[in-house]
Amino acid sequence: MKKGSVLIAVLASTFGISTLSAPPAYGYTLQQGVSSAQVLDLQQRLGSLGLFKAGSTGYYGPATKKAVMSFQRQAGLPASGNADEKTVSVLNQTVGPDPTVLEQMARIIHSEARGESFEGKVAIGAVVLNRVQSGAFPDSITEVIFQPGQFSAIKDGQYNLTPDSSAYEAAKAALNGADPTNGALYYYNPKLATSSWSKKRPKIIQIDQHIFTS
Repeated sequence: MKKGSVLIAVLASTFGISTLSAPPAYGYTLQQGVSSAQVLDLQQRLGSLGLFKAGSTGYYGPATKKAVMSFQRQAGLPASGNADEKTVSVLNQTVGPDPTVLEQMARIIHSEARGESFEGKVAIGAVVLNRVQSGAFPDSITEVIFQPGQFSAIKDGQYNLTPDSSAYEAAKAALNGADPTNGALYYYNPKLATSSWSKKRPKIIQIDQHIFTS
């Protein structure tokens, strides 16, 4: 069962927006039930070691706990399954951050909301994360973005455009829990949309050129 929304903290960025001279200090223990960008970073590092094979979601579920326990055993640490500061520190020294999911988020935001306000860009990112948490869609950010027939930018190639800095910041804001759509799962541009199905869905809010629906 999917739980929570992806929130809190900021992923280490390697895209020129910000740089870190040392691995991020978490300051608290990540454990089962937590949803955050820090958990997303944890999952991607564990995945790089072949220990976490589920899709990255930012939610600390049983699969993440199992992967953390495996790493702790390999590293000679107490295998609690909770990612305390010591575990995170050793993991960060073992493998670097994987910016893949942040890049994917920035690309879908840039391609779908280029020219929109910052709020409008965050809204697109929020829809992606709302879908991850919904039982009606795939279980990871990557799978949601590339689910066939869902985002026109994937089909027409606009996804391949280089995101600007505001797209990365909007992606981080969405990962940190910002959701100006109030839980929307869909959106459309009323000036361009031809699907009657889209227009019949319950409207939640309009932000810039997009109407967001449930």
